[in-house]
Amino acid sequence: MSESLNRRNFIQLSAAGGALFLGASTILAHRAHGGSPLLVSPGCRSSKVKIAKIYLGKAKPHWPTPTLDLNEEIAKYEAEFTRLRDDFADVDFVASQLVDSVDRVKEIAPKIQEADGILLIHLTIGISAELQAVMDFKKPTVLFAAPYSGHEWVGFGQWEKKAPVTCLLTSDLSQLAAAVRPLRAIHHLREARLLNITAREMPADYLAAIKEKFGTDMIQITRERALQAYESISDADAKAEAQKLIAEADRVVEPGEDEIFRSCKLALAFEKLMNEENATVITADCYGTMYRNLPAFPCIGFTRLNDMGLAGICESDLASAMTFMIMQALSGKPGFISDPTMDLSLDAAILAHCLGSTKMDGPRGARAPYRIRTIMERQEGAVMQVFMRKGEKVTQAILTNPNRLLYFTGEIIDTPDTGRGCRTKITVKVDGDAEKLWKNWSHGLHRVTCYGNITKDLQRFCHLKNIEMIDEA
Repeated sequence: MSESLNRRNFIQLSAAGGALFLGASTILAHRAHGGSPLLVSPGCRSSKVKIAKIYLGKAKPHWPTPTLDLNEEIAKYEAEFTRLRDDFADVDFVASQLVDSVDRVKEIAPKIQEADGILLIHLTIGISAELQAVMDFKKPTVLFAAPYSGHEWVGFGQWEKKAPVTCLLTSDLSQLAAAVRPLRAIHHLREARLLNITAREMPADYLAAIKEKFGTDMIQITRERALQAYESISDADAKAEAQKLIAEADRVVEPGEDEIFRSCKLALAFEKLMNEENATVITADCYGTMYRNLPAFPCIGFTRLNDMGLAGICESDLASAMTFMIMQALSGKPGFISDPTMDLSLDAAILAHCLGSTKMDGPRGARAPYRIRTIMERQEGAVMQVFMRKGEKVTQAILTNPNRLLYFTGEIIDTPDTGRGCRTKITVKVDGDAEKLWKNWSHGLHRVTCYGNITKDLQRFCHLKNIEMIDEA
C-alpha cells in the first residue's frame, strides 16, 4: 500500500460504506400466499451480486496531478456509493481495495475468483501492469474512468476487443450504478430457473446452449403437478385474491366471477410451484398442449408475477423468456411480450397482447389502470387490459439465439382502446426508420418491451457475453 493511503483507514472506510448500503437496502420481500422467499431484486430471489471493487491508482502520480490525495479521491467515490446505496442494495462488494501494485492483485485473488464480476475504478496514470493482472482473471469486468484519470484510456478500446471488459468514460459518478447492471444481469441469469408447464418435449439442444451460455435452468412441469398445486390452494385465498383484483380494476367488462376466481386460484398455484422450485420464471403452453387443459387461462397469474418482480411468460416462448430476464435484470422492470403490427402513417409499430403488466415501472412503482377482459381472439378467459403511460421511451428486443439479440427503441404515443387486436396495446413511434424495421423483420412476432431506453445497458451486457446486437430500425 502506498504511503499516502493508510490500509487500516481504507478498510474501515470500505466496511462503513458496505454497512450503509445494507442499512438502506431496498431489498423486496413478497409475502403473498404461503410466504414467498426473499426477492433480492427484480428477477432474482436467491443471492446478492458479488462484485470485486478495485481502485487502480499510484501515489504522487504525474497525472492527473502529483498532489493527488488518494484517500480523498477514494472517499469521493465511496460517498457516491453511499448516496446511490439503493442501487447497490443487492450487491455484495466482496472486495473493496486500492491496487497500486501487481502484488496487491495477488493478495486479493481469492476475492476476485469469488466474484461474479469486477468493477475497476481508474484513479491515476501508471496502472497498466495492475490492469493486466486483473484482466488475467478473465472475469466480466466494467472499467470506470473519469476524465483526467490517466492516459491509459487510449488503450481501453483495444481491451474491449480482446477481453470481457466494457468501459464507462464519464465524469458523471452516478453512472457507477449503470456500471454494475451488466454484472447483475450475468448473476441473475446464472441463478434463474424457468418452469415450463407443457406436454411437449422441450428442445434439448436449446436448453443445453442456454445453460452453457448463461447458466439458466429450464425445467418441464407436468399438467398433473400444476393441477395438484391448483387443488392445494384454498378457495378462501383464491376468493380474497379475486376480490382484490376486481376492487382495484377500473371495471370488469366480460368475465364472470367464477372465471376470475379460477384465474386467481391458478395464479396462487403458480407462485406455489415457483416457491417449491425456487424459480424466477414460469410459462405455459397455453395455446398448445395446455389449451383448455388447465382450470383457467394463465394470463392473470402471469401478470401478477410480473408485477411482483418475478416473470410470467406467454405461450412457452423460451426466447421471449430469456429476453425478459435480461431486460428485467438490467432495468429492474418487467417486460411486455407483444404481437406487433405496423402503421407507417405514424412511423410506428403497434404492440399488442392480452397479457399486460400493471407495474411497468417495477414492483415498487405505481400501478397502471386496468380493466378485466376476456382474451380477445378467444372471447373467453380473463386478462388484464392495461393502459400504459404515453410519452414513455421504450426498448423492444428478442434474443433470437444465445448469441444474437435484435432490438429497436421508440416512444409510446398512444394506448389504443379498440376491439381489434389483443387487449393491451401501445403505439410506439419508432426511433429510426419504421419502414426499414418491417422490411428487416425476422424471427416471428414476439418482441419484449420495457420502459426506458436501455440500449447502453444492453450493449454492455451483450459485449460481456459476446452477443451480437442488431438495431432492427
